[in-house]
Amino acid sequence: MSAGEPLRGRDIVCVGFSDWGNDLLTNEQHLLVRLAAGNRILFVESLGLRRPQVARRDVRRILRRLVRGVMPARAVDGLHVISPLVLPLHDKRWAQRFNARVLPWLVTRATRRLGFRDVVLWTFVPQAEVLIEQLKPATVLYYVDDDHAAKKGIDAPSFRAAEERIARRADVVLGSAPELVERMRELNPNVHEAFNVADTAAFAEALEPGPEDPAVAALPAPRVVFAGAIIASKIDIPLVREMSALRPGWSFAFVGPIGPGDPGTDVGGLEDLPNVHLLGHRPYEELPQVLRSGAVAILPYHVHGEMRSVFPMKTYEYLAAGLPVVSTRLPALAEVDEVVKVTGAAAMVAAIEAGMAADSPEARRARSARVQGFSWESRLILLGDVLGSR
Repeated sequence: MSAGEPLRGRDIVCVGFSDWGNDLLTNEQHLLVRLAAGNRILFVESLGLRRPQVARRDVRRILRRLVRGVMPARAVDGLHVISPLVLPLHDKRWAQRFNARVLPWLVTRATRRLGFRDVVLWTFVPQAEVLIEQLKPATVLYYVDDDHAAKKGIDAPSFRAAEERIARRADVVLGSAPELVERMRELNPNVHEAFNVADTAAFAEALEPGPEDPAVAALPAPRVVFAGAIIASKIDIPLVREMSALRPGWSFAFVGPIGPGDPGTDVGGLEDLPNVHLLGHRPYEELPQVLRSGAVAILPYHVHGEMRSVFPMKTYEYLAAGLPVVSTRLPALAEVDEVVKVTGAAAMVAAIEAGMAADSPEARRARSARVQGFSWESRLILLGDVLGSR
């Protein structure tokens, strides 16, 4: 971990992959809320990289964007947010031309009204390249937090082409997983590892006596817990079904919204299992209560496609809460020794049983203590190190 100082005193335009205020907090929101204490920030909401679907969530989002699309920046959570009116058809030339005109106009209008100077253009998506000429930022940071091109509904060729262009133009590139870091180093010499971290102090509260999530606590023990987005393209549903059949006396608690980013996700393969419980979304601040009731936490993800380069944020949340953690063999977690990585349902239930057998209050405290340095505060220091002198 770096011993430097957090980033302070900068004017930052951050172009995100998601909208502000989603059910699940992303690393964008975790970082920006903390950075807003010492910097001025304009957050530009999602540029609509995934083609919209005829689903209630997408329709609501489109209507909200039409209303907010040309409105001035609004103050939220200590920063300013705009919802740009863009066309989510990034493989179409005419849509690219429209976005290249409208997006810079909306963003520069907001920065002028806010009095921004010497802007840091920090983007999570490569389509923000259209802002460079008009904003003339002092620094361009490309933060690769996922292999977005591999996600369902995103036009991969146009995304990859834009990513290569902006990675070559960026002053600094951060990558959230080893595979992303290596790919970016082929395009830019100034690439830094920025693997996902957690609010480790908050999740360590799960070690202390306190309230438990009522729905999780009501399930028969032992309780195997997953907390996060429930998306069929990410979670290996056949694996979960097999684990459920191998251990019918266990309760598998899945806590989180179904289908964010993929409104058509099909989790029917889980809903009919008597010992698998889809318990719905919980506010972020309540997740330590969820984990306080758990025996073991799991990461039952696919290991191909977009998941090859995913470093789940929940990894250090689970560990900071003290829980034993068992995962499929996600490539990004290969060097995280605290996580047990296995292949197949039989190996996974065996690892869960071993984790429960070896667990104790002392083991939980030691596990949590070892990961306290993997915090959002450490990420702010990294940003200070790589951007502070630019």
